[in-house]
Amino acid sequence: MATGWWVLIGIGGFFGLVVIYDLIQRKRAILRNFPILGHFRYIFEAVGPEFRQYIVTSNDEERPFTRDQRRWVYASSKKENNYFGFGTDNDLESSPNYLIIKHAAFPLQQPAKAVTEAGYPLPCAKTLGGHRGRKHAFRPRSVVNISAMSYGALSARAIEALNRGAKLAGCLHNTGEGGLSPYHQNGGELIFQMGTGYFGCRDKDGRFSLERLVDVCGENPVRAIEIKLSQGAKPGLGGLLPGAKVTREIAQIRGIPVARDCVSPSSHVEFHDVDSMLDFVERVAEATGLPVGIKSAVGELEFWTELGHQMATSARGVDYIAIDGGEGGTGAGPLAFTDHVALPFKVGMARVYCELARAGVHENVVFVGGGRLGLPDRAVLAFALGCDMIAVAREAMMSIGCIQAQRCHTGHCPTGVATQNKWLMRGLDPTSKSARLANYITQMRKELIQLAHACGLPHPGLISTDHLELLDDRFGASTVTKGFGYRDEWGLPSEKNRAEIRAIMAEITGA
Repeated sequence: MATGWWVLIGIGGFFGLVVIYDLIQRKRAILRNFPILGHFRYIFEAVGPEFRQYIVTSNDEERPFTRDQRRWVYASSKKENNYFGFGTDNDLESSPNYLIIKHAAFPLQQPAKAVTEAGYPLPCAKTLGGHRGRKHAFRPRSVVNISAMSYGALSARAIEALNRGAKLAGCLHNTGEGGLSPYHQNGGELIFQMGTGYFGCRDKDGRFSLERLVDVCGENPVRAIEIKLSQGAKPGLGGLLPGAKVTREIAQIRGIPVARDCVSPSSHVEFHDVDSMLDFVERVAEATGLPVGIKSAVGELEFWTELGHQMATSARGVDYIAIDGGEGGTGAGPLAFTDHVALPFKVGMARVYCELARAGVHENVVFVGGGRLGLPDRAVLAFALGCDMIAVAREAMMSIGCIQAQRCHTGHCPTGVATQNKWLMRGLDPTSKSARLANYITQMRKELIQLAHACGLPHPGLISTDHLELLDDRFGASTVTKGFGYRDEWGLPSEKNRAEIRAIMAEITGA
């Protein structure tokens, strides 16, 4: 046989072995779903900086997450080197609102090896449900938790990976409004989200069923209930799960027809104003014994002013408030809604916090922030503005393989995260991806502790708005306190909570 034929056979054999390897390996979903072709992504990623330096975008231009931000999440989830060399490539002198964290002259020592081995525990500064004496009030073990993403919008394997990762990391996993599926039952503690469709807690006519909710919460490790008013992806619009994603299993879990578009209404039918909403909250809390909170993007402020007033003048109230920024959103939505409806997180959070602070009830509530907060610097600002915890969604998706392909609304997510396509889903291995999710959550907590210690504090919840400054483009700066109109002590836990968290962190870290 001619030499040329042997060369072709050798090349064919080589590629055949590559295909076999790609199909049976479990570490990279892209390779399992796209044998051989998938390798080009990693090649381009490896040589990307050299090409981008001359002909493409910079490391800080892409949205919603820049290349640097994605690289940090990927490296953290894989336990790879997540440092960046040669100094910052950000423009500090002409970037308005650029955040600066003011370190202390005498920072605290970094945690001991025992803290590292324990996964950098970082509990919440407040007890969730404690102020209102809920039967099952508790102090969340992690200030970094997984935000609401429904089974249906995400694949079964993605939900399983997130829940198993939540167990490994010791954090909470929000079910999203799509109901509690079997894939949420892998050991991770849950927040059950109740949307306008009441999926997972509705009767045969599609109305809310308190009995069903009690049963679901009693049969599963549900630690809190979240009533979703709106979300950053499509605030004021409701939700849509395309019929192509509505499999028989999803239809059974949600209580809806198979293969038909699943529409979540834009508003609830169980309540229509603040007064009736608080009655509903107390009815749910009384029946389940669980802390009950609300999630909302921020638009008009009258709702929040009235909520503060009602909580200050009656015995009713929510146990936590999750603020979702207009820049948030794993869900797909119309361009006008995703781009222009709802305030960005920093503005929305500050306005809501100030309204409740003026009413004197801000210490009675646990604040949760969402909307691109899954990076340490952004999370620190959220804590300074008054958040007690943060919830991460897209960053959690990236930790289990999402490459920001922005195909979530098509059902053709190439990494098997946001799809119900069986071929694409098979590429995502829940075992390896759950470890990556846990690594990412752990790294977030680690760097939050490091930043707090750099400021001379044991816990990021103790960082105040005075610890942060915002640069302008005229060589000036102002504190976050002044920039957002905060008063002294706003944004910080009460003195009692501060004392408790200092004692807890001293026990954990020796700080």
